[in-house]
Amino acid sequence: MTDEQRMPHRELAIFSYGFRPFFLSATVYAGVAIFCWMLLLDGSLELSGPFTPTDWHIHEMLFGYASAVIAGFLFTAIPNWTGRAPKHGWPLIVLVILWLAGRVAVSGVLGVGQVGVMLADLSFLVAIVATIVVEIVAGRNWRNLMVVVPVMLLLAANLTFHLEVHLTGVSDIGRRLGAGVIVFLIMLIGGRIIPSFTRNWLVKQNSEKLPVAMSRFDAICLLTGGGVLLGWSFFPYEPITGWTMLGAAGLQGLRLSRWQGVRTWRSPLLLMLHVAYAFIPLGLAATGAASIGWVSPAAGAHLLGIGAIGGMTMAVMIRASLGHTGHKLEAGPLLSVAAGMIFVAAFVRVCFPEAFVGGVSGLWMAAALWIAGFTIFSLKIGPYLTRTNRKPT
Repeated sequence: MTDEQRMPHRELAIFSYGFRPFFLSATVYAGVAIFCWMLLLDGSLELSGPFTPTDWHIHEMLFGYASAVIAGFLFTAIPNWTGRAPKHGWPLIVLVILWLAGRVAVSGVLGVGQVGVMLADLSFLVAIVATIVVEIVAGRNWRNLMVVVPVMLLLAANLTFHLEVHLTGVSDIGRRLGAGVIVFLIMLIGGRIIPSFTRNWLVKQNSEKLPVAMSRFDAICLLTGGGVLLGWSFFPYEPITGWTMLGAAGLQGLRLSRWQGVRTWRSPLLLMLHVAYAFIPLGLAATGAASIGWVSPAAGAHLLGIGAIGGMTMAVMIRASLGHTGHKLEAGPLLSVAAGMIFVAAFVRVCFPEAFVGGVSGLWMAAALWIAGFTIFSLKIGPYLTRTNRKPT
């Protein structure tokens, strides 16, 4: 069934399916938030909310940008799981308003105080959890009910973030827990879709080597990955944390190698998924090294934040947006460049924390690449998200 068949008469296309408003909002906000972050660092902008500039930056990337992408992904997947019609119209509009209210509240514009900011911000994830439960229970799709667990963990991380800021003035556990939950979601969902999409494509190419099927090894990778991320959230500077993260990084690297990513070089849409996932073992290794004291904690944070989270969310949004709006599953040059900019931004931010070229700060260069990448994405995919499908999906 196409979006148009699901849409009531005169309903705007953008509110016909969950991925449309949330992917568009997330994409636009990704660029706007980083632009504001740079103005905050420069002293050209001030926020009146409860967060320090650094906390605001971290919070909005995790619980602003990433939560919108997760909502868009889930509201696209759940109708396929349950066979029920997707959320559309006013229920979807209300969810988008709740997300926007959180962004405005955290910036301090509403002037509602710390408790008011917290309630406004948490309401979105609370509504997402409630919607997921209602849809899955109504569709009797019990085996996918567990998807609500990581979303509830993300909600708990956001609550922890707010409480830490309220009680101590800065976030600590909440920021790492939030990042850890999202990285774990990438491990979980990426481990399903990347080898599956790759296998389908390689079969069409008559390739003899295909991705290894899901096995106990993948379960071990998920359990160890989730365990070390949880340990890092609470004990980030312990040597045991560092060594276990290095071990988990090795397992994730081996897991990725089993998916035949090197054979997808002729399909940028597939290749970008593999490249984005590669930032997980890289980020875990750098984070583990930081726990031992070998490198700065910022290295792992940005490999995971920019490369893994930013890269994977963009890659997934590109594929889902193309497929569900009736376009060919081909990234094309513009979207390939957009994804490439995000990956390069991660390396620039880590390798050149102070100076880049000609006295230009690596931080500013990474920010420029991030903003440019998401701007290209917005201009290319935005029209697809706001119009009716060109053909049935």
